[in-house]
Amino acid sequence: MKNDDDFLKELLSMFKVEAEEHLKIISSGLIDLEKASDGDRLEILEIIYREAHSLKGAARAVNLIKVEHLCQALESIFALFKSGELNPSREIFDVLLDAVDVVSDAVDSPDSTDINNIYNKLERIENMSVKTVSESEVKKNIKKQATNKRKPVTVKKKETGSKKVTESHKKEDVPEIKDDIKNVKRVDTKPIVTDTIRIPTSRMDSILLQVEEMVSTKLGTEQVTTDLKEVLITMDIWRKEWEKVYSSIRRGPSGRLEILDKNSSEAEAEFFNWNFHQLRDVDDKLNYVYKLAEINFRQLSGMIDNLLEDMKTILMLPFSTLLKLVPKVVRDISRDQDKDVELVMRGSTTEVDRRILEEIKDPLIHLLRNCIDHGIEKPEERKKTGKPEQGIISISISQIEGDKIEIVVEDDGAGINPEKVKKTAVQRGIISEQEARHLSEKEAISLIFESDLSTSPIITDISGRGLGLAIVREKVEKLGGLIQLETETGKRTRFRIVIPVTLATFRGTLIEAGGNSFVVPTVNVERAMRLPVKKIKTVENKRVVTIHNKMISLIHLSDVLGLRRDVGTAAQSDMLQFVIIRSANKMVALGVDSVVNEQEFLVKGLGKQIIRVKNIAGATILGSGKVVPILNVPDIIKSAEKVISSPLQEVSMQKKQEEKKSILIAEDSITSRTLLKNILESAGYSVKATVDGADAFSALRSGRYDLVVSDVEMPRMNGFELVSNIRKNRSTTDTPVILVTGLESKEDRERGIEVGANAYIVKRSFDQSNLLDVISKLI
Repeated sequence: MKNDDDFLKELLSMFKVEAEEHLKIISSGLIDLEKASDGDRLEILEIIYREAHSLKGAARAVNLIKVEHLCQALESIFALFKSGELNPSREIFDVLLDAVDVVSDAVDSPDSTDINNIYNKLERIENMSVKTVSESEVKKNIKKQATNKRKPVTVKKKETGSKKVTESHKKEDVPEIKDDIKNVKRVDTKPIVTDTIRIPTSRMDSILLQVEEMVSTKLGTEQVTTDLKEVLITMDIWRKEWEKVYSSIRRGPSGRLEILDKNSSEAEAEFFNWNFHQLRDVDDKLNYVYKLAEINFRQLSGMIDNLLEDMKTILMLPFSTLLKLVPKVVRDISRDQDKDVELVMRGSTTEVDRRILEEIKDPLIHLLRNCIDHGIEKPEERKKTGKPEQGIISISISQIEGDKIEIVVEDDGAGINPEKVKKTAVQRGIISEQEARHLSEKEAISLIFESDLSTSPIITDISGRGLGLAIVREKVEKLGGLIQLETETGKRTRFRIVIPVTLATFRGTLIEAGGNSFVVPTVNVERAMRLPVKKIKTVENKRVVTIHNKMISLIHLSDVLGLRRDVGTAAQSDMLQFVIIRSANKMVALGVDSVVNEQEFLVKGLGKQIIRVKNIAGATILGSGKVVPILNVPDIIKSAEKVISSPLQEVSMQKKQEEKKSILIAEDSITSRTLLKNILESAGYSVKATVDGADAFSALRSGRYDLVVSDVEMPRMNGFELVSNIRKNRSTTDTPVILVTGLESKEDRERGIEVGANAYIVKRSFDQSNLLDVISKLI
């Protein structure tokens, strides 16, 4: 086995490739953001925010602390842009783009890259975010930092992280890795014994794209064959009609056709005679061309299919190239949380398209973090419940259905409590209490894939923000896959991901709506059907269809996409055709003009000029040469929900947002107390400040507050004692509490969880956007 230093070098090499892609997207996103109109900025911000978030997590996994800190700073500023607390300006964009360059340098040369200067600039921008700042003020404040006397930022590696890199470990300290493939060496140690040739991956990608283009030729040839067949059908009809006329014509002594009707001229008889022979020749030729085209199609189809499969295998990589990263991630997280975890991996030799492998890496890491952080209990807790002290996380990979890959990530931890998920979803405003009561256990569990929903007992810099699983689902569905969840409270949690082996082609359903054609990935189509219009019901001003005793909202695809449709013609029809599409636990019935067929389609990207188009995942080319959009099903469902949502619900949500929330501060430092009060009042909250825990608890008993922000180290009653008293008091037991403190040890964080704090923010890494983001998730 390789030693730790070699293993780290290998991980760093993989990370650099990943970081390059993240930084490219962030850099181009910032440039587009600077040029974008107000209406387009939010979508671009969401993209670069998530890229910075993913890069931060990856940097943490390989102990690149400088990169992690810079990404955290970038993520915070992007969050301020999203919330409207900071207005973008040219000077700010200059600093952000410079920061991306410094991150790139820190990725390549982490030891020699100085991040203090750019980090201070980013921090100064964050500190100016409470009020709207003019460009001149931004420029002035950024320049002032050159003479700033404050202590420069010094980034230190965590003690635990440093040990992981530099110290040698005993065999029992390393998570055990098992594989179900016996007598096969691991990829990272297996010598290359076959003849090979070095080819740049860029050239291989180009060749693969050219081969994929040949699929269009294949489809075009198929279309020609279909057209010729239709002509032959037409000729057959002509032949039958001609036979009817032929009965009134006789063949003369010379063999020429003669018309029995003597009133017809000789010219007409001559024409009929010519017409018969001419059409018979055309018929013969068409038969010949059709047979030839059919033979050519079979040959071309076979050649293209074989060539495409061969080219795919060239760029196919075993999952072991990705799974090399997994043990280090599991080991680091489990040690950081004082948990004992055994890792079992099966099917690492299963091969998949390199592009798929690159895209599935982040979702897989997110799931592993989730299993350790939320699933596996601590050894003492497992012992109390009769479980072995060591938890088990397994990753099983296998090929199913010929063109599908199944990834199963399972842990034997605490599972997911559906009632807890429903309660959290109601608190976050994702569903109403009435909806929660009618949810089945399976539907309730599926809510954890919603953005901003987390069942973590406390929010930290690693977990509790409700972003990870939403990203997992989004990326899996973007690949044309699906993700399912099974759980047993107290026993296990099992994630099942099914993705295609390659991105080149996929099965899709061709539909028409509003005079346009669209393709829906078949994996997202529950069923296509027709119903009498009289069976369409209206519930709370919404059209619904009932399938298997379940009501599903119905809306025409044209209305979702803002296309024109002939309402009058549709009203005259007695039948309505629609397709039911699904994404995660959500379903919508889309009315369409027609469902054409289901077939194989070639995926075409939107191009580098377009980062993202709402509701559209890509495009394909039909055999006729027509370009048809591929629908992005998760987007379509979101858009449909917006269109069909009732005005009453919108007014209710608006009123809810307009309600002013009250926050109680417990802080003995007058400077920190004043800063927190100004930040929260500027964000629109009603704030009362107290000088210590005892004063705060007295205020809680005499008044009602939506949330408490408290320091820990205070006279009379410290923060831990305050939280404990709040949880014991019946009237305040559900009040969210955020601890903002200088205590950053693992023991202090754990004590915060034990006494019942909802979030734990360390003052050293404090920024107001982080605080406001946490508050928005709690109230």
